[in-house]
Amino acid sequence: MKKYLIFILLVILIFSVLGNVCFAVKQGEDFPKDAKTKDCKGTVCLTDPLKGATPQTLIGKIINAVLGIVGSIALLMFIAGGFTWMTAMGNKEKIQKGQDTLVWATIGLIIIFSAYALVNMG
Repeated sequence: MKKYLIFILLVILIFSVLGNVCFAVKQGEDFPKDAKTKDCKGTVCLTDPLKGATPQTLIGKIINAVLGIVGSIALLMFIAGGFTWMTAMGNKEKIQKGQDTLVWATIGLIIIFSAYALVNMG
């Protein structure tokens, strides 16, 4: 199960960082001006997402993608903590577990937003 989760996260990361794809257009239509498609002749054309990229911008894109994934996981933790708390039915241990999950998810979001601000500063 852990291998599948890691694989799915890597695929999402690759597509979010390197996902600049322009698809074929109908006959008679022009390609968008921003797409470099002169040699594609109306078929599927992949633009080079690394053209002119510096290591700093590439690392920044990777960090932004990872922060987006981690933010989604934090949202899922909020949902899980709230569900645990709502379905506790007065059980003190489950209530405490749900509250702890919500507190740690909040701390995680603060860290994620801080990291995002540091990456995008400047």
